[in-house]
Formats: sequence, structure tokens, C-alpha cells
Amino acid sequence: MVVEMSRGYRLTEYWRFFWPLALMGSILVLSGQFQNGILARYPDAVSELAVFAIAGSTFGLFHAGISFVSQMANVYARSEAGTQQALRFVTIICMVLAGLIGLLAFTDIGTWLLHFIYGINDELVRQVVRYLQLYIPLIVVDGFRQFLTGLLVQARLTGRLTIVNIIQLSMVVVVLIAGFTAGMDAPIVLVGSLLLGSVCHLIMLIWLVRRDYTLPNQREHDSLSFNELFRFFLPVATTGVMFAISRPVLYALIARSPDAVVSIAAMRVGFDVASLFQVTANQFRHFFVTFGDDDLVTKRLFMLLIGGGITVIMLLVAATPVSHFLLADLIGIEGTVLVYSREVLLWMCILPGLILWRNYYHGLLMVARKTTGMALGGIIRVGGMYLLAQTAWLLGWLDFRVATIILLLGFVFEATVVTIICRWHRRRMADL
Repeated sequence: MVVEMSRGYRLTEYWRFFWPLALMGSILVLSGQFQNGILARYPDAVSELAVFAIAGSTFGLFHAGISFVSQMANVYARSEAGTQQALRFVTIICMVLAGLIGLLAFTDIGTWLLHFIYGINDELVRQVVRYLQLYIPLIVVDGFRQFLTGLLVQARLTGRLTIVNIIQLSMVVVVLIAGFTAGMDAPIVLVGSLLLGSVCHLIMLIWLVRRDYTLPNQREHDSLSFNELFRFFLPVATTGVMFAISRPVLYALIARSPDAVVSIAAMRVGFDVASLFQVTANQFRHFFVTFGDDDLVTKRLFMLLIGGGITVIMLLVAATPVSHFLLADLIGIEGTVLVYSREVLLWMCILPGLILWRNYYHGLLMVARKTTGMALGGIIRVGGMYLLAQTAWLLGWLDFRVATIILLLGFVFEATVVTIICRWHRRRMADL
């Protein structure tokens, strides 16, 4: 009876911490749905969606380098000296990433690389480059946002994060509608809305941290070095980049197919809608870093309950007329793109379970600060996806459906690898 009461208390505690994070992630991803909805209303909607898919995925390769900054801040920003050192490290990383995007967006070799990788014509390359040029300041703003978010999650102030994210989404939507109504070009409208929303969000986070955040009672990492940060950061950044490169790998190969623009547009829409559910599963990275690796039976039970709920809700959306209402009536997708994107969304119902499987072991590896296994899993995922996609393309089988299945198989490869590595490490530690 005592065990059951204790487990019930822990589940309630986990839920109070987790639901604001899940809501926060969904709110952030909602901006992508509004972006797709705006693009669907431009004269050449299919082309606009395809260009934005390529540009956004390319930018995502660099943005993924900061995707674990919040977890790094949660782990290492636990003293005044540690916080300052971690912030300096994040600043350097953001500047390096911004410089790399600049090289891609403003140089002839960058233009050549985009043309070579994606196999698209000069006009599409020109449009992609314009997006990348506008994206550059966003990488810096988002790096600092991630760092401050990690501090607030560390202090378990997740409810406040939900509020500021709602304000950010509102800002993005208002600017999107205003820009489109004013007749502005798609790149200005889409990237401008993201940048203004992110700057507003950063200002609110700074205010919240100064007002409410306090360092943990038990101070750690007073003598934190760049070398220690780099050893933690490089593998998790590699994991993020491997996740972000998944779409470009598929887009680059499917771009050579006869109906490439339609397929890429449909995959962009289907993947973005699926990410509304996927992002909830991804919040478990914060969960383990905050609560540790004890009482794993209760933690697994909590993850199963959340994962089951996510999958059921996603199936109710994807396998019913709700998907038509969401994609056609709300977002504005039509024709073949609508048919394809609905099927993509149905296949993606498998993804939350795969994400939870992977993130369970990701969380344990981050708590143990053995993040190299995460990087290895990501590399194998992308390598496996490329081999499968290349084989399918050579055989003439690669289309939006096969590409989606390959994406899911990539997560199976990654989850298998991190499972093996994490279990080996835990057995090794138990034997010491």
C-alpha cells in the first residue's frame, strides 16, 4: 500500500512538471501549422511549400546544434561560475553557427552546394538562399532562449514557460497575418514573424529569470571548463544535427523524382502536423535531467501512460475526417498534396512510440553524462536512412510513402543502438 501511494504521488508530481512542457512544445510547433496555412494561400502554393521545406530543413541542420542547449544549462548552470561559463560557451556556439549559415547564404560555393545537394533549379536555389540569409539572426536569439529555458526548467518553473510561449505564438500569428495581408513576399513574412516572436520571447525569458530564478541549494560546477562543456555538448549537438538531417536526406533524393515538388510539399505538411504530437514525447529529455534515474519503474509507467495517450489522440486525428478538416479547412491544403499529406500523417502515428523508446535511453545517458552513445545512435540512424533511400531511388521505388517509412525505420535503428549502449553502460557501472 505504501509503495502504491508513493507511486501515485510521484506520478502526480511528474504530471505537474510535465504538462506545461508538453503544452509549451505544442504551442511552439503550432507556429509551423500557421506558416503552412499562410503559404497555402499564396498564388503558387505548392512551390512555396516545397521551397520553405528545403530552406527550413537546411536551416534546421544548423539550428539543431543548439537543440540541447536547454538540457546543458539544466545540467551545468548550477552555480554562478558554472552559469557564466555555460553562457559564454553558448554565445561562442551561436556565433560559429551563424557564421556557417552566412557562408552558405552569401557565397558562390554555398549556392553551388545547395544546387548539388538538392538537385533543384537556379530559381528555387535563389529562393532558398533568401530564406537562409534572413534566418541568420534567429540562430543567435534562439541559442539564448534555449539557455534561459533550461534555467527555468531546472527550477521547475514550467508553468511560466507555457504562458510566455502562448504570447510568442500570438505574436507569430499576428505578424504572419499582417505580412500576408500587406502583400509581402513569403520569406519576409515567415522568417520575420519567427524572428519578432523569438525576440519577444527572449525579452520575457530574461525578465522571468531575473525575477523568479534562483540557483539550486546544492551548488555544482564552480570550476566548469570549456573542455567539460564541449565533451557533453558535441555528442548531443551531433544527435540534434542527425535528427535535423533526416528530412534533407529524404528531400535531396526525392527531389529527383517526377512529382518532386508535390511530394516534398506533402511531406513537409504531414511531418509538421505529426510534430505536434512528437514534440510532447521529446519533453522527456528534460524529465530525466530534472528527476534523475531513480525509481525507473514509475518513470516507465508514466512514459507509457503519456505515450499511449499521444498515440490514441494522433490516430483519432489521422484516421478520421478530422485530418481533412485540419489539413484542408484550417491549413488550406488542396489536391494531390492533401491526399499525400493525409497518408503521411497516418504513417507518422507510429513515431511517438519510437521517440519515447529512444528518449528513455537518451535521458539515462544524459543523467550519466555519457552522451557519446546518443551521437552514435543518430549517426547510424541517418546512415541507415540514406542507404535505404538511395536503394529505393535506384530501384525506382522512392516516393512520399516509402520516404516516410524510411524515416520511421531510421528511428528504429537509432533506438536500438542507444538501448544497447545504455544497457551496457549501466551493467558496467553496476559491476564497479
